[in-house]
This record gives sequence, structure tokens and C-alpha cells, in this order.
Amino acid sequence: MTAARFLVVLDADSTLIRNEVIELLADEAGRRAEVQAATDAAMRGEVDFAASLRSRVAALEGVPVAAFARVRARIEPTPGVRELTAAVRERGGVVGVVSGGFHEILDHIAPGLGVDRWRANRLTVTDGALAGTVDGEIVDAAVKASSLREWAAELGVARHATIAIGDGANDLMMMADAGLGLAFNAKPAVRQAAGLVVGPVDLREVIPLLP
Repeated sequence: MTAARFLVVLDADSTLIRNEVIELLADEAGRRAEVQAATDAAMRGEVDFAASLRSRVAALEGVPVAAFARVRARIEPTPGVRELTAAVRERGGVVGVVSGGFHEILDHIAPGLGVDRWRANRLTVTDGALAGTVDGEIVDAAVKASSLREWAAELGVARHATIAIGDGANDLMMMADAGLGLAFNAKPAVRQAAGLVVGPVDLREVIPLLP
């Protein structure tokens, strides 16, 4: 694999895209309010992310897999995302996404947004419907951080040439491991801990910070 000049790793929900996918899926189960409250608490760092995700995914039990197409149709890319990923690629960088969300959505939207590689959770499906469980290891804060380190090593990118962009408490480890951690559309605790805070919800604001 050809070495990259630098690596940019983004969170997905509320960073790469404007939505929280699990809330869109919860709409399909008629349980958005409770799932949204649990998501907000997890993003503020008030509860353990993995435990919170398991409880929120349990609320999706019975949602048919046909719902994925409806959810994908509702996804709104964050303003400036395509301009940012194009700028990264033009400068010899690589764009990664590591998400506490789901491959079932990200696999369809990431390529069109200029993302080179991505990692997320998978949902267990039984008889054409969600079983209410996560299939395999949960992508939590530690997995996000290790993904950034793993990808940087694969690409021959030094730590100082990595940028992590996120909004929630589960992004903090990844942001701390990166050469530059950017709080974007972020919760107060994340803004406080970040190396730099991006104010406008427009990913074009990141372009001047690229190596």
C-alpha cells in the first residue's frame, strides 16, 4: 500500500452526517424519544457508551431490514463534507471514518462522500428483522482510538500527521491520540478537551488546517 502524507479520521453521526442514525432507526420502531435521550446522555459522557448502545439497539428489535433503505434516504451529509474529503485526497491524504453507528448505513453512504476506509458496528438480523443486538465487538472509544493508530501504521503516517474530528465523549480518546483533535458540532465536554474547536457546522472550515 502506498504511504499517505496524512490521515484524517472522522466520527460519522453528527460529524460526517448531520443525523444520528440510531434515532432514525428508532423512528421505525416508534421509540425515538427514549433512544434520543439515551444517545444524548452517551454523547455527553454521562453513561458507558457500550452499555448505552446495547440498550438502544435492544429498542430496535423487530424493525424490518427494509427500514435501512428508508433510513438511508433520510441521511443528510454535513455541509462541506465532499469539499473536505476532496481536499484531503488532493493533498495526498486519506480519509477514514470510525463510527459507533452501523455498517448497514455507512457502507452505502461513505464511498459517495469521499471516504477511503471506515469501521462501524453491525446489527444482528434474524428472519428479515433486527434482533435487538450488536453483531461482534462494539465500536467504542477505545476501538475508535485503536482504529486511528492502526490505519496510521498501515499508511506509514506519523502520529503528528493525523487529525481526528468528533462531537461526542466517545471520540475523546481518538482525538487525544491524534496529532490534532478537532471538536466539531460538539458537546461541551468535548469542546473543553479538544485541541481546537470548529465553530460553524461546515467541514470546509477544516480545510485550512490540513497539512
